[in-house]
Amino acid sequence: MKALLPLLALLAAPALAQPAAYAAPDYRNPASWLCLPNVKDACSGDISTSRVAADANVSLDMLPAAKKPKIDCFYVYPTVSTDPTPNSDMTIDPAETNVATLQAAPFRQACRVYAPMYRQVTLAALRDRMLGKPTTADRIMAYKDVSAAFADYLKHDNKGRGIVLIGHSQGSGVLKALIQEEIEGKPVAKQIIAAYLAGTNILVPQGKDIGGDFKTMPLCRAANQIGCVATWVTFRDTMPVPEGSLFGRPPATLAAGMAVACTNPAALAGGRTTLRPLMVNRTGVVDMGSAVPKWAKGRNIYTPFVALPGLMTGECMTRENANILSIGINADPADPRTDTINGDVVAGGQVVPAWGLHLIDMQVAMEDLVDLAKTQGNAWLRQR
Repeated sequence: MKALLPLLALLAAPALAQPAAYAAPDYRNPASWLCLPNVKDACSGDISTSRVAADANVSLDMLPAAKKPKIDCFYVYPTVSTDPTPNSDMTIDPAETNVATLQAAPFRQACRVYAPMYRQVTLAALRDRMLGKPTTADRIMAYKDVSAAFADYLKHDNKGRGIVLIGHSQGSGVLKALIQEEIEGKPVAKQIIAAYLAGTNILVPQGKDIGGDFKTMPLCRAANQIGCVATWVTFRDTMPVPEGSLFGRPPATLAAGMAVACTNPAALAGGRTTLRPLMVNRTGVVDMGSAVPKWAKGRNIYTPFVALPGLMTGECMTRENANILSIGINADPADPRTDTINGDVVAGGQVVPAWGLHLIDMQVAMEDLVDLAKTQGNAWLRQR
């Protein structure tokens, strides 16, 4: 478990000391973007969903894209690059395509989706950290790339539209820094509908919704609230949050008076509620050995996504001194539907408890998030 601590720390927001030399990618080149509107790319593919009821009845939902959406989504993907170097290149590989399909493509029901490629810290660099090896991975360059992409998007494509910022893991850390450095206190802040920052620690003063990591952006507490942040880290109800996990707890040096924020996308005001996941009909976002359950006895599912109405519940709560989105499974061995979900990080055939359900932080509430983007987008448009 101790070997994971540097790895988890690397997923936090990057420090912003100026690199010795930096040259931005050419974000006028469409090849520098993983997703752009009206382009055949990672966010335009098949997102059809099989809805599996408790009685194993299956219905098909194609999840059609919105016609002429009036808001935009700006998505930054998590640590997925399989490049062997400490930082990735700008070439779109299956790893980036797959994660954008899983995490960003469903949002096309609500918005135009923009997703830049960026020279992220790779899985190879993270594995080196896990093994205690030195690494030259440049987190600052990763941030600078996303900052340059966002500036290019604002200059050439945005035209005053409202923006939902969406990130996971390393992507959330980068967006956290972007909000701190390039958005708060700037005119563009008025265009931020909301920020969905999954799988990273966002700090607030204990008992407060504002302050800490963000000076002006509060936590989202209502579906029609705008200019706010939704953030969470996910663990199973049935598994404790290990002492060695950095998810859900502030760093020891900042612990006094501070807490990690948690907002349940399906119940921003709090309490336990049913979640509407879009589970992946194969292994997790990063294939680390998590097997796919049989979704229902006697049913073969061939769509990319699976919805399981009523199976999962979630609640933001404090457990083992960590603030987390606690996930419960309404298992019923008497019905034919699965009683399990995948999403744990598995190494050497063993679940790594310190990660919780990090791989599916976004999937557990994907349909809730898409609907939230629609509702908050409409609220922003009404105010405009």
